[in-house]
Amino acid sequence: MAATETANRAPHPPGATARVDSWIWAVRLTKTRSQAATACRAGHVRVNGDRAKPAQTVKPGDEVRVFHAGRERIVEVRQILTKRVGAPVAAEAYTDRTPPPPPREQVAVAGVRDRGAGRPTKRERRELDQLRGARRP
Repeated sequence: MAATETANRAPHPPGATARVDSWIWAVRLTKTRSQAATACRAGHVRVNGDRAKPAQTVKPGDEVRVFHAGRERIVEVRQILTKRVGAPVAAEAYTDRTPPPPPREQVAVAGVRDRGAGRPTKRERRELDQLRGARRP
């Protein structure tokens, strides 16, 4: 093991903080740091319930919510990391509180129309509304 890798694994002193975009990238919630910063600017990252800018700091005990790749991840910061580390080490830096995804049976299937079939008729539109659970007066 190289000395720099050991230095990256060393826990930061108590009270240490890190930028939220850097931490999200370091624990592998996003693929790149620029993706993490873009998610922050777009409002897809929340720290303790508040929208986070890329430079906002996180500390152990904070709750971070990241909406990325079609799902929301809810994690609690356990350890501060500023450099990207291996997946097993990164997994130790947070506690995952994300609820399990719904079973496939509960996920609504989107209706697919054949290409060139035109607009739905009134009857088809009513059936689609009924399928989606929308109520009409």
